[in-house]
Amino acid sequence: MYTFSNKLKTFSFILMILGLLGVGYGFMTSHKSFEEVEHLLEAEAHHGGEHGDASHAVASHDAHEEDSHAEGTHVVDEHTKHIEHVQHQIANRPWAALYVAAFFFMMIALGVLAFYAIQIASQAGWSPVLFRVMEGITAYLLPGALIVLIIAVASGTIGHYNLFIWMDPEVVEHDKLIKGKSGFLNLPWFAIRGLIFIAGWSLYRHFARKFSIAQDTAEDNSNFKKSFRIAAGFLVFFIYTESMMSWDWIMSVDPHWFSTLFGWYVFASMFVSGITVIALISIYLKSRGYLEFVNENHLHDVAKYMFAFSIFWTYLWFSQFMLIWYSNIPEEVTYFISRFNDYKLPFLGMVALNFVFPILMLMNADYKRIPWFVVMTGLVILFGHYIDIFNMIMPATVGDRWFIGIPEISSILLFAGLFIFVVFTALTKAPLLVKRYPFRKESEEFHY
Repeated sequence: MYTFSNKLKTFSFILMILGLLGVGYGFMTSHKSFEEVEHLLEAEAHHGGEHGDASHAVASHDAHEEDSHAEGTHVVDEHTKHIEHVQHQIANRPWAALYVAAFFFMMIALGVLAFYAIQIASQAGWSPVLFRVMEGITAYLLPGALIVLIIAVASGTIGHYNLFIWMDPEVVEHDKLIKGKSGFLNLPWFAIRGLIFIAGWSLYRHFARKFSIAQDTAEDNSNFKKSFRIAAGFLVFFIYTESMMSWDWIMSVDPHWFSTLFGWYVFASMFVSGITVIALISIYLKSRGYLEFVNENHLHDVAKYMFAFSIFWTYLWFSQFMLIWYSNIPEEVTYFISRFNDYKLPFLGMVALNFVFPILMLMNADYKRIPWFVVMTGLVILFGHYIDIFNMIMPATVGDRWFIGIPEISSILLFAGLFIFVVFTALTKAPLLVKRYPFRKESEEFHY
């Protein structure tokens, strides 16, 4: 049995406390007065700062329009609207930072749950020695997903529509496109759908875990057969709900834009992130004297999945980008124009982090068997996919007011601490090796 070390437990609490303090600081400093924002924009325009272009353009527009007294009022209105818009973006930042980190850690657990179900449904022979690690990681799914949904709903009720503009009745009233989607995009139905997704995922996780532990002491394979049947059913449920979840929880921050590839794109990101965390936790546990039955061949196979799904993610990223860029339809390209204009470094940088780096590091079969090599590559992949979620959420919520500072880092620390605490607590609840699983012997003797 695994014992959650006091050092790691203390470390997780320290992360959570530091994260909470930083998140609180982010919220306290995000509310700027109209005058403060006005001075900020003037200073940026004066110094030619990176955020100064928009305010400079408005200032030039103002100067040009002031030649006409008749349009003077219109100029003042435009200037006021611009200040209020930037004021709202600054207020959005801590909400968006919290949401990005919450979704990132939730999607790791969801990706692992899907991977676990695929292993059982396909009756894979190499992976049963890693099942308890996967079950431990998926313990985070229920609290993690509820937190994501709570932040999303709270941002439109407690906050001032900080993440989803379609939650603002005034915006919906004056926007024909959003109004046309209001039958689907409305707060009650959004919350109900979210609860249905979470209930389905959590029920599968509960019964899969129950049958897995029951199989340890069973006299026949009835629990294994039940696991197989519910895994096959869950995968059908998952492929629908994962796509709908990605539309609701991510794509709807840009309610004027949509991509039919988006569900797959988010799936690729969560899948490779989940597999990477399986590798990292397995390597950590083995280094602490546990998982003696896990060998370099198992690590090699997990690293192969990291390599393969990094390529799959890149294929989807390029397919989505290339088709939209090539068709050059204004309603579609605006999504990428905002990212090229204001997010060029993270938008293009994540391709290097999520594709170029894993390809170079994991192409060689021997490197996939070296633990520190896999850890180094895994940490880069995880950072790259955090930036991927960052790129999906931030442009629509904070515009060019983005920065990776205290709110973003604190949010990562908060959820990393919670993730470590929940996952490693779950690992203490059952033996780290499945006892009477039909493919256990095959898995222990697996070699490549």
